[in-house]
Amino acid sequence: MTRSSAKKPQPDTTLITEEWLLQTLERVKSGELSPLQAVEKLSILPYKELAYAKPDHHRSLRLGFPEVIFGQGKTVEQIVTIAEGLVAHSERLLITRVSQETFSAVKEKIPDVTYNSLSKSILLNRKQTTPRSGITVVTGGTADIPVAEEAAVTAELMGNKVERVHDVGVAGIHRLLDKLPRLRKARVIIAVAGMEGALPSVIGGLVPIPIIAVPTSVGYGASFAGLAPLLTMLNSCAPGVAVVNIDNGFGAGYIAGLINLGSKAQGEG
Repeated sequence: MTRSSAKKPQPDTTLITEEWLLQTLERVKSGELSPLQAVEKLSILPYKELAYAKPDHHRSLRLGFPEVIFGQGKTVEQIVTIAEGLVAHSERLLITRVSQETFSAVKEKIPDVTYNSLSKSILLNRKQTTPRSGITVVTGGTADIPVAEEAAVTAELMGNKVERVHDVGVAGIHRLLDKLPRLRKARVIIAVAGMEGALPSVIGGLVPIPIIAVPTSVGYGASFAGLAPLLTMLNSCAPGVAVVNIDNGFGAGYIAGLINLGSKAQGEG
């Protein structure tokens, strides 16, 4: 019996970029590709059907940034499978709220990922760009850093440069005032705080800059796991303060990234 020399089919690793889409349409226009061949190539665009998820390969074309995996509540196997599918068509990957164990499993399949232990995020960036400065992340206390770091790594992966200013809460407001010159250089500030959540309002009275307020679940019992700072931030009388949900560092980082990059995130091309 002779051994078959047939090669196994290789997975499609097409990068879904605006440039790739334009090139495909140009090849149809020139006659290099038939309409049916183009349909086959474009068939990977909407999403991939899995039993437990539908990874969205079209998102970077629509929004300028690929789908992000929220790791909490997913199994290690599910995260690895979804991640492999996403990186086959994108140069960037972000997985939030995952353990070191999950990182090790993902790294076996995608060797160039890195792990940010503060935010518990897995990161991959094969897209070479010059980051744009303009975002500053500020925390009320050291305990707020994990949520703040999730915001920072999100914005950085989008192509931004992020400054970090930690532990400048209102209990020692002189610490914040010392950093005021740095804060005024930013285009957008992410203010992360638990306890009573007063930090964004104080900053809002000092700088003419959009502020994204992030309430954290850090605090004693009466903070109700972040509800107290959330309500404080929602009721801020300082202008220019917008609020995301409790512990939503990713959401804050993404919004700040959009603002800093000019209201539209950079495409994948």
